[in-house]
Amino acid sequence: MRTTLNLSDDALHVAKHYAMRQQLSLGDAVSALIRTGAQAQAQPTIAAATLRGRFAMLPARDEVITIDHVRELMEREGI
Repeated sequence: MRTTLNLSDDALHVAKHYAMRQQLSLGDAVSALIRTGAQAQAQPTIAAATLRGRFAMLPARDEVITIDHVRELMEREGI
């Protein structure tokens, strides 16, 4: 089905990178990402975090999160 979407720049960037990594067309990548998001929303989660506004407050950890931690996680998650 053909349609037109207005995506924010960051969403388009993620979709293009996903398409490139998975060797998909941009449309197929957007469809896959939407399906994945819909399935994640439909599954109940047991979270140890409490919500404060829009942010989840996680338990304190014994380490400082650095930009290297963030980059490593982004690489693992394929972002």
